[in-house]
This record gives sequence, structure tokens and C-alpha cells, in this order.
Amino acid sequence: MSVSYDVVVLGSGPGGYVAAIRCAQLGLKTAIVERENLGGICLNWGCIPTKALLRSAEIKHYMDHAASYGLKVAGSIEADLDAIVKRSRGVAKQLNQGIGHLMKKNKITVHMGEGTLTGATSLTVKGDKGEEKLTAKHVIVATGARARDLPFAPADGKRVWTYRHAMVPTEMPGKLLVIGSGAIGIEFASFYNDMGVDVTVVEMLDRVVPVEDADVSAFLEKSLKKQGITIMTGAGVEGLKIGDKGVAATIKDRAGKVETTEFTHVITAIGIVPNTENIGIDKLAEMDRGFIQIDPYGRTRSKGLWAIGDCTPGPWLAHKASHEGVTCAEAIAQELGNKDVHPHPLDRNAIPGCTYCHPQIASVGLTEAKAKEAGYEVKVGNFPFIGNGKAIALGEAEGFIKTVFDAKTGELLGAHMIGAEVTELIQGYTVGKVLETTEAELMQTVFPHPTLSEMMHESVLDAYGRALHY
Repeated sequence: MSVSYDVVVLGSGPGGYVAAIRCAQLGLKTAIVERENLGGICLNWGCIPTKALLRSAEIKHYMDHAASYGLKVAGSIEADLDAIVKRSRGVAKQLNQGIGHLMKKNKITVHMGEGTLTGATSLTVKGDKGEEKLTAKHVIVATGARARDLPFAPADGKRVWTYRHAMVPTEMPGKLLVIGSGAIGIEFASFYNDMGVDVTVVEMLDRVVPVEDADVSAFLEKSLKKQGITIMTGAGVEGLKIGDKGVAATIKDRAGKVETTEFTHVITAIGIVPNTENIGIDKLAEMDRGFIQIDPYGRTRSKGLWAIGDCTPGPWLAHKASHEGVTCAEAIAQELGNKDVHPHPLDRNAIPGCTYCHPQIASVGLTEAKAKEAGYEVKVGNFPFIGNGKAIALGEAEGFIKTVFDAKTGELLGAHMIGAEVTELIQGYTVGKVLETTEAELMQTVFPHPTLSEMMHESVLDAYGRALHY
């Protein structure tokens, strides 16, 4: 006997649980299916627990440099790995329980188990209660993604780690190799470096964080090297020989020279694989390399079947998934006759990206190079942290803010930041893009003093030759 709903959401990550809540808010009878933990990878094994780890690293960094702030610390600062990991897992557990509360509050039925589509609007769930059959007017697939393994050396959790292993290490690495310099790779490189580990980062492309503006990449590489991290760009790992006490990595450098170096552990951060195998989606939706193809509202080619988040084309970010979840829920409600909702398709140029290394990186919109490739004549502004009073007072004078404008219309095309707390600042520019702000409005905006946000104003002014403090 099957249970019927208006909407069933398959997956409870930041896309799935948000979609379910919005559906419930709109008066739809909603259920969610989850095979592991409410909150998905982001809350339990991704965004949140990694930030807890990085916070511990940040505190240690400040304590190691206490003398710079006129403070004396008695004795040496030691990292208690077990305690750091325990705190991180505690944060994840607290938020996982919070998602459970939100499901109850919004009267969303939770089915724990492995969900498989049997049609566009039907599925089975195999869990502790046996097999359940669910039907719905609409189904939203939000199954997320997982770390991609090296084809010649899959992660074993002992010597070769993915991000999940790196979050709950049983021992502190002695010498760590990080393969890949995207957000995940760089964040773990930063964390373990602050913990006192000897870290090497290998990136196949010609610069670290290659999706970011070239100026940001160059600044970050210089900063990481200054912190003691070895950076190898334009390089590739050709083989890993795994032993009981370490890993021998064969690395070809930019010049084509091949050397084998010993490491105690390796973290692979070379991309993601969508969780779309064995869920019955293949014959119901158009697929591309495992990713479900959708329209701007999340519709697949099968009526009543939708998809959002990391199992769909990128960027693969939690906040993008959540936004898609709301859009999808409202589009479903509209199809079911709700005339009060007006869903808007996602503008991919207005999705901010954040990397929580030290120094932080944040960006939104087009890089300078991408803007020029798109045919824009640009005006570019830059303002350094060293020109900002608050940054100097914080002891965080490393970094800059860069803005890119259309020279003809004044449209804000992109903003790119590196430095302290830029992950909190970027939303100002994101709001500006959504509001279709030009340089005129940004110039006329009053920014509070003393704050780091003043640099945003100065960067805009600099693009038009009007910077006041540098």
C-alpha cells in the first residue's frame, strides 16, 4: 500500500530540506527521504563541520601570533586533535538535530532509507521499516554528490583521504599532500598548515583556485608560500604507492621533471561525482556525465519530476542548492494552482563563492578576464587592505578588493576579494548585482567607519579614479 503526497523530496541536504520547508509553507503535503543524515553532506560532512575545524585553526593562528597584539602566552600552543574533531562533530550534530526540529515544525514526514524512483512521481524507500511505496504529484531529486576518487588510488581512509576522512583524522599527518587547489583542497591545506603540518599542494592547472580572478590566485599563492605551504601548479600526480606508514607520490612538475616524494597522508580534492546511480533517474531525465539536466526552474524532461543542487549542473554550492530549492518549490506550487507565488529563475552570475582559507577568498560575477572575453569594455578598481584603518587595527592588513564594471553602462559585472572576513563582505556586492546597481548608487552609498566594508566603497571609487585613501 502506497502513501501519497503532493511533493516528495529525495535527499535532505541544503537543497532538499529547504525545498521541503518551502513546499510545506505553501500548503503542500510534503515528505522527505534521506538515507543517512538529515542535512546531507553540507551540514554533516561539508560546509559546517569544516568551518568549525577552520575556526580552531584560526584561533591557534592568533595564539601563535599573540605577541603581534601585545599579548604574552605562557608555554607553547598545542593542538588537541581529538578535541578539535569532537567540537566539529558536535557542531554538526547540533545542526542535524535542528533540521529534525524544522521537519516536525513544518509537518514534513521523514522517511529514512534508500530511495529509488519507480516512475517520475513514485518511488520505493528501503529502510528499517522494510520497503515503503510513496507516490506524489511531484518529486524533487536532491541527492547531491560525493568526492571524486583518483582512478589509480581510491581513498582508503588510512593514507589516502577524501574530505570526509580529513575531517575526522585518527592521527595528525606528518607530511601532507593535497591534490587539487579548489575550495576544498585549499581549505584543508590551510587548516593542516595552521596545525603545524608540512603541506604540499599540487594543482594540474597553471594557478591555484583557478575559478577565481587571476589577481586573487596570484595573491593567494604568494600568501600560502609565505605561510610555509609548498605550491606546485601546472603539475600532476602520476602515481601513488601506498604503504603501511606513508605514500610515495610520483609528481611531474611544470617543467616535465618527474620525482617521487614520501608523504604520510594524501587528500584528494579533484572534484565531485553526482549521486545519481541506482536511483532510477536514467530513463526519466536527460543526463550529462551523471548530472541531471534541468530547466531554469528545476524541471526535468518528465512531467512532475524535478531536480536541484549538486546532482545538477554547477556551480556546486550549498547556497545555490537552497536557492534552487525555493525556486523549484514555488514553481511546483504555481503548477498546482497557487497564483500568489512568482518563482524567478536562478541568475548564475549572482551566485557568490567563498573559500575559507587564510586569507579568505570571496567573489561574485565575472572575473576581469571573463568580462573582457564576453566583449565588455571594463573599468577596474582595486583597494588594498593596507589602506584600511580597521584592517590595520585588526592586524589583518593583507589582501585587496577588486571590482569590475561595464565602462559603457556602469553595471557591476563582478567583485573579487581576498583578506580577512571577505566571506561576510561579498554579500554587499551580491545584493548590488541582484538590484542591478551601477557605480553611481555604490558611490553614493554611505559605508560605516571604521569597518572593512569601507574598502568596498574605495574599490568602486578607484575604478573611476576617485579613491580617497590610497
